[in-house]
Amino acid sequence: MDPALIGIRLASSATGPLLRKLLAKDGPGAGLTGARKPVRLSGLVSFRGEKRTLTEKDVRRLATTLVERAAAGPGEPPFPADETEALTDTLAATLLALGDLDMDDVQAVHLGPTALARRLRAAAPPPDGLSTDSVLFLDTLTDWSCVQILEFFTRRTTFVARTLVEQTRGQAELTAKVDEVIRRTPRVDARDAEFERRYRAYVAKKHGSLTIYGVELQGAPERWPLDVAYLSLEATFSDRMGAEGRALLADIDDMRTLMIPGSADDQALQYLRNERIRDLSATGGRADQALARQDKVLLRGLAGSGKTTLVQWLAVSATREDLADDMAYLRDRIPFVLPLRTLTRHGERLPAPERFLSAVDCPLSPPEGWADRVLAAGRGLVLVDGIDEIPEAERERARRWLRDLLDTYDGNRWLVTSRPTAVRDDWLASDGFTELTLAPMSTAEVATFVRRWHKAAGPEAAPYEQPLLDALRTTADVAALATNPLMCGLICALHRARRGFLPRGRKALYDAALSMLLTRRDRERDMGTPYGIELGEAPQIQLIQRIAYWLTLNGRTTMDRSHAESVVREAVPAITEAAGYDPGAVFTHLLHRSGLLREPTEETVDFVHRTFQDYLAAKALVDRWDIGVLVRHAADDQWEDVIRMAVGHARPRECAEIFEELLRAVDGAPDRRTQLRILVVAATALDHATEVAPAIRERILARTAAVIPPSGPEEARELASVGAAVLDLLPGPESLEPMEALNVVITATHITDDATLPYLAKFTRHKTLMVRSQLMWAWHRFDASTYADEIISQLDPSGLNFTVMTDEHAAELVRLGLRPERLELRGRLTRHGVALLSEVLGGVKSLGVHDAIGQVLGSFLVGDQLESVTLSTYPEGGFGVLRRLPRLRMLAVTRAIGPTAEDWRALADLSGLELLSVPDVAVAAIPDSLRLPVTRLDVDCAGSSVHFEAIVRAFPDLEQLALWNFEDGQVHDLTPLASLERLSRVSAAGARFTGTEHLSRAVELRT
Repeated sequence: MDPALIGIRLASSATGPLLRKLLAKDGPGAGLTGARKPVRLSGLVSFRGEKRTLTEKDVRRLATTLVERAAAGPGEPPFPADETEALTDTLAATLLALGDLDMDDVQAVHLGPTALARRLRAAAPPPDGLSTDSVLFLDTLTDWSCVQILEFFTRRTTFVARTLVEQTRGQAELTAKVDEVIRRTPRVDARDAEFERRYRAYVAKKHGSLTIYGVELQGAPERWPLDVAYLSLEATFSDRMGAEGRALLADIDDMRTLMIPGSADDQALQYLRNERIRDLSATGGRADQALARQDKVLLRGLAGSGKTTLVQWLAVSATREDLADDMAYLRDRIPFVLPLRTLTRHGERLPAPERFLSAVDCPLSPPEGWADRVLAAGRGLVLVDGIDEIPEAERERARRWLRDLLDTYDGNRWLVTSRPTAVRDDWLASDGFTELTLAPMSTAEVATFVRRWHKAAGPEAAPYEQPLLDALRTTADVAALATNPLMCGLICALHRARRGFLPRGRKALYDAALSMLLTRRDRERDMGTPYGIELGEAPQIQLIQRIAYWLTLNGRTTMDRSHAESVVREAVPAITEAAGYDPGAVFTHLLHRSGLLREPTEETVDFVHRTFQDYLAAKALVDRWDIGVLVRHAADDQWEDVIRMAVGHARPRECAEIFEELLRAVDGAPDRRTQLRILVVAATALDHATEVAPAIRERILARTAAVIPPSGPEEARELASVGAAVLDLLPGPESLEPMEALNVVITATHITDDATLPYLAKFTRHKTLMVRSQLMWAWHRFDASTYADEIISQLDPSGLNFTVMTDEHAAELVRLGLRPERLELRGRLTRHGVALLSEVLGGVKSLGVHDAIGQVLGSFLVGDQLESVTLSTYPEGGFGVLRRLPRLRMLAVTRAIGPTAEDWRALADLSGLELLSVPDVAVAAIPDSLRLPVTRLDVDCAGSSVHFEAIVRAFPDLEQLALWNFEDGQVHDLTPLASLERLSRVSAAGARFTGTEHLSRAVELRT
């Protein structure tokens, strides 16, 4: 419930007289005669002393009335009904604590209601066992009660008099103290600079290393330096056409119906359409470069995909002085690493900036107001890690917290990480976040990881490096598992530990990993029994899985150390092999020697990786046969892997029962989204089962087929997680509408199996550009040569941007003899790849240059045929290189580039330039004296006000103006455009205009 609503209900229900009963009647005067010592609160309340008028029972009845009145009214109850009595008892105890506070009324008023409420809560017993909703309701009710209590204090006849006396006595002393503080206190900026030096060193040390599981065998280091271990992965834009994207393309298509096919206007709109498709479905490039191009990013990735490692890398990079050019955007940024699992481990409120450091147990104490000053200056790098690691019910609260920070502080860079399905598409889109997804590791990235791993593991591991690389190329089962850093590390460790033998399947891999971590590690390192505990693998798993079960059942990834120890203590007597040991020693052994648990702080415990928690929680659920718990969470994203692994642990009859219950849950699902999520979990769990009756498998796949084609990209990606089995269910292009075709192709391109290629080949001649763009975009997910032969070589090139991300892609275009008219360069293309492409540049009419490629491209911006260029990275040599393009008619510049005055002068020299697409901030920077020959202008407003005056001044020959990406509901005054004599059209889908009466009647408005 909104705290303001609680306050309104308290005020409107005349609760003031109720709370006034807590206070004794006052007397006159300022208390200067008699005992000069001020009267403490214990003497001001009516439930203490010899003349008390209230008993503790009376206070409880008062608390009951307050709770009832604050909760009354329409809408959903603000707390669970079965917690009413406990909540009332806690409120009564909190109010009674008023008499225990060591202060008088003047001091209480000086504190203010919020601080007074905090002191009351500290003096009262904690709200043991209450849910988060109840605790929030109790906190709000206590805050509002303190407002009323302080109001009563200020109305007491003694209060004003005593306040004046206190002020008179303290003024001279305060003046002297302030003078001394001014003399002693250094300047704020000096204190900030010194603290930042210490804080950067702390961040660099804390986050400067990581564990690659299994490397610690045979005396190798347990933690790698981050700059050695870090592997830069690709991040891709969420390949979806959201509502806004589809509407924008539809508007452009509507405009094209009015044009003569092939006319200049038609070509211009086709150009705009292609650029918008590029923006909506383009690749994102290196993950650590995401914040260089966008200031707010929501990054999705599977468990073990490297999200937290990326957070560490960005934080540590921001502390360095010697940043590489491609990381220079982090210079002078102050990193705040905020793992949500830590911030909410006790259900606490998410912290305000002044508590960012203390909330993550940073031992440093910043100067007062330091974090606020950093963020207000736009110098912050705010890294919010793990939306998926807090319960689903708390994620909306986290979004409100994040939104409040965004509304307060401009100019900072923000990264939020999450598992793919934890939050819906566009969850933060309205707040300006770009959504990216960490791509699975490519074949080259896996090979790089394997080589680094074996180098770190020492000379004894060297003989196993090449055999593993060979196995990854030739064994499909192994390659299918090696898709992220966590799994690659496990595979390397197991291959080395088992002398070249690898188990088959995910469950077998985890079983072997647990065996390695729990028993083989200490034995092979000759560790003995440092804690006097010697336990086999099975009893250790039985004990640790109880911790995993508690965490998963409570939607947590971190728990108090004392609670974790109590879980083990309770279980030890029932474990035969452990029963003879001291339970505390057993817990210490598991914590420090199992390799599965760790202490992120002195007071907390978690698993070294969430995957191990899910695996052991699933085993505990099957051992206990808590199938009801399993099915109740079938639609909860935090339980997806738990359910799949439970199927892997279950025996055939248990497996069948789990699948039957999941199908019943599908029937009872309240909506299509929930239904699809449960179906996908069931379908993806099929491959984890040791044995499944054919009838059950067919029923699950048949039910999955019923929701095909998917209704949108989010459903498409969920279906893709089923794997190759879903390919047989996907329809061909003949019976599909354009958007349906796009969605099934999205599904198929997320199934990175060669079996996908024959299906995708059916769409290579599809008439819809978005479908063919999706096929082109997916090239990086597959073997470059095979995909080039079966898909790229067959694509209808009409209007299609051929996207080249790697040197391999460039080589394949040359090998196939393709000469695309539209070429887009991005990703990890090097000088070598660009040099290869020089063979095909001669026929290119449209060129897009992205990421860091512009730094090496200047010498290749040549060609008599080149008519349009898109730049999202500053070109080598500046915009002056564009003078080499005599036929350049269209130029698009993204928000990542800020053209200089010299750049604008270069553009003014391009006499053939007709259409320019730029962000509005770039328009505002055009030198006043400059005039450009452009007749068609496309402006990315991105929520800002359009600089019409600058447009009129710089583009006197303008005929057509298109505005896009503006803020909803924003009104544009077109009056300044009246002086453009040649203006014939203004387009802005959904925009609102004023001042249209000043325009010529010949001007067409399209909104």
